[in-house]
Amino acid sequence: MSAPQPAYKTGIVKQVFSGDTVVIRKQPQGGPPPEKVIALSGVTAPKLARQRTANNDTETKDEPFAWEAREFLRKMLVGKEVVFTAEKPPNSATREYGSLWAGKDPVKDVNITELLLAEGLVKVREGGRNIPQLKKLVEIEEIAKSQGKGIWGTDLQSHVRDIKWTVENPKAFVNKFNGQPVKAIIDYVRDGSTVRICLLNEYTPITLMLSGIRCPAVKQDGESEPYAEEARFFLESKLLQKDVEVILESVNNNNFVGTILHPQGNIAEALVRQGFARCVDWSLAVMKSGASALRAAERAAKDAKLRIWTNYISNAPVIAAKDKEFTATVIEVVNGDALIVKTPNNVQKKIFLASIRPPREKSSPDEEGKQSPRPKGFKPLYDIPWMYEAREFTRKKVIGKKVSVIVDYIQPAKDNFPEKTCCTVIAGGVNLAEALVSKGYATVVRYRNDNDQRSAHYDKLLEAELKAQKAAIGVHAKKDIPTHRIQDTSGDSAKAKKFFPFLKRAQKTEAVVEFIASGSRMRLYIPKESVLVTFLLAGINCPRGSRPALGGGGMQDAEPFGEEALQFTKEKCLQRDVIVSIEEMDKAGNFIGWLWVDNENVSISLIEHGLASMHHTAETTEFARAIKTAEENAIKKRIGIWRDYVEVNREIEKENNAGVQDRIIKYSKVIITEITSDGTFYAQNIELGNKLEALMDKIHQEFMNNAPLPGSYVPKKGQICAARFSADEQWYRAKVEKIMEDKMVQVFYIDYGNREIVSTTRLALLPSGTESEPPYATEYSLVCIKFPLDPDDRQEAVRAFSIDTLNKKLLLNVEVRGSPAAVTLMDSTTNTDIGKNLVKEGLVLMESTRDHRLIVIAAEYRAAQEHAKSSRLNLWRHGDITDDDATEFGARR
Repeated sequence: MSAPQPAYKTGIVKQVFSGDTVVIRKQPQGGPPPEKVIALSGVTAPKLARQRTANNDTETKDEPFAWEAREFLRKMLVGKEVVFTAEKPPNSATREYGSLWAGKDPVKDVNITELLLAEGLVKVREGGRNIPQLKKLVEIEEIAKSQGKGIWGTDLQSHVRDIKWTVENPKAFVNKFNGQPVKAIIDYVRDGSTVRICLLNEYTPITLMLSGIRCPAVKQDGESEPYAEEARFFLESKLLQKDVEVILESVNNNNFVGTILHPQGNIAEALVRQGFARCVDWSLAVMKSGASALRAAERAAKDAKLRIWTNYISNAPVIAAKDKEFTATVIEVVNGDALIVKTPNNVQKKIFLASIRPPREKSSPDEEGKQSPRPKGFKPLYDIPWMYEAREFTRKKVIGKKVSVIVDYIQPAKDNFPEKTCCTVIAGGVNLAEALVSKGYATVVRYRNDNDQRSAHYDKLLEAELKAQKAAIGVHAKKDIPTHRIQDTSGDSAKAKKFFPFLKRAQKTEAVVEFIASGSRMRLYIPKESVLVTFLLAGINCPRGSRPALGGGGMQDAEPFGEEALQFTKEKCLQRDVIVSIEEMDKAGNFIGWLWVDNENVSISLIEHGLASMHHTAETTEFARAIKTAEENAIKKRIGIWRDYVEVNREIEKENNAGVQDRIIKYSKVIITEITSDGTFYAQNIELGNKLEALMDKIHQEFMNNAPLPGSYVPKKGQICAARFSADEQWYRAKVEKIMEDKMVQVFYIDYGNREIVSTTRLALLPSGTESEPPYATEYSLVCIKFPLDPDDRQEAVRAFSIDTLNKKLLLNVEVRGSPAAVTLMDSTTNTDIGKNLVKEGLVLMESTRDHRLIVIAAEYRAAQEHAKSSRLNLWRHGDITDDDATEFGARR
């Protein structure tokens, strides 16, 4: 009677435990596919290493070729269809024994047991060599022995892994790879987003959480979350024991966080797209790349209501397309996270930067837990750390400029707080919120996972915040916290008197306009002195806007055109960098003077637009004629306060214009000796050349006769001394500008205008009688000329200017006195105006002026600039750079 034929079954190899044991997933007949653990009959494989655990006190190493045997089977079988036989012995709970063929036909296809024996990766079981059924296996083993294959070889210890069971410093371990992919094998799937893997570079087993996502949890001793088993099966079927690459990105509770890459893509994205996982904000921030793809995949799963999103209802706002995106001009920055903008149709809106929070006051509760009251005179902008820096960063970047606004969500009114329109603001191609967060000037708001009301660039914000935290900058800093000790003179005439003398003496002072009370009244912050002052525009009468009545009692009505004047000054000046010249101070401690925004006198601008009239005090100032002309033009146009003006006979007295002079032309012959990188230059008067030569001869002769002892002179900042110039080794007069490290000093050669860094050994006292003569080189700037802001364009303009002028004899006329004086330069040989020629070639910009004396020059320069524009020369090669959206070409509004 013949032996019964074995029952052949088919399945897919899910996993290889060792060189002689596999897990086979049978073809499903509905529901989760059943699995079988099959051990190969009649053979044993070398045992793999075991880690010490709570249930296993003994740590073992690999037996030789244990890893090779497992890898041999893994690479051949995992994910492949096989034919097998299986029989469960009476003493086995789960494991069955049988044979395995790589294919569908046990007659034609490879017998895995025989193949392993032939490679020397397994051996016939002890006690089985005399069993007739195993005779063929014994014969195959004998051949492998005779050939010295595998375990029958000689150098067995070289086939034992050195496994790193633990990682002492997980963060350092992550940093070691610096975001580079590491080859790995996934050995176990705990749930859809957590796996146990072996890093193949050093055979290091680690637990890895997938970056950016979380799958439903699988519970070992309870009911798992919905779709948890399906998510685990999805990942197992795709990646279990497959060759993958891992990018380690962070550490969380000693578990590693990273991205698993497979030739077919990122498994995390596939899990999210199938509705098996949701995005997790904190780990999205650590991802090196792919966060946006995960968000897009999640949106697609939500829209399709797949699996975990079956009952999903979005709370994202519905915003009309016409309100979703717009361009606007920023007219005010509020605390660094909010802006007042004006749309093209002149509508003002307050918008907030989405998903960020500005620096906040740290709470300091008293013993009863109540918030301590703020000290007297507390000013949040200056007294809350980093708030001023946040506001300044935003102000300098966007004030007065056009920005693109994309509305992300509308935060409804709540707890006495009004509704907030939260947006992404793009300025010059930069996400303003992201820039603030990256500098540490704002933090990112945290949301529940089901809250869709957030910035469209939320992951970028989290990534920027993580970098700022690692760099410990801004609000994340532990030391060097900025403090601003601000003096406020508003309403304090005694304090104002202390500042008035040197503010007046300074002539022109840089300031920031912090608040506009009316068209001619504002509050200024002067950074140089750290002082807040109330400032009144000189030379004009300006109508007042509405204001609170003295002693209460409601608001006083605005004077005619008072609100228009207020709005005009707000849009032109609020939060702008300005130049002020303080002339007087009234009894209340208010400073009175002139204010310029981008070289525009605001007093004259208000009069030009009919929003103010000339005050009698302006008649004796240098701006008298300009103010008078502006007022006469406004009257002729009947604009603003002159709308209903009735002309009456009045005599315009000549005395009114007595203080205004025409342009005076008095050329001096000069030679240009030095040109700075900013475009200013130094010139020597040729008529004083003999005196300069005599001075140099005296200095050189004195040092030839009495050479100074090197190092005997101790320099002090601001002193005039002798310095030995490196180019010709001669001694010249120089001013000590800066004392540096390693006995080096920066000096300025006062008779030639150039600078140099020299050793203190090359300095000496000047010969007696040579230190008192005034400098022979004077600094000047070209009138009505503005060099480009872009470094490359400015360098090209300075180069051309140098070619035209350096070491050449030219004619110089002082047009506007100042420090430095603004001048015109003429080349007498060609009768060429150097400045106008630079404008005409499109190398520099013409700077507008309202000085009556320069009307003719300004007209010529304007015509030259129009020629450069129309010819698309140099600065104008891309079009009109004076447009609001073209500041990147070096122009400033």
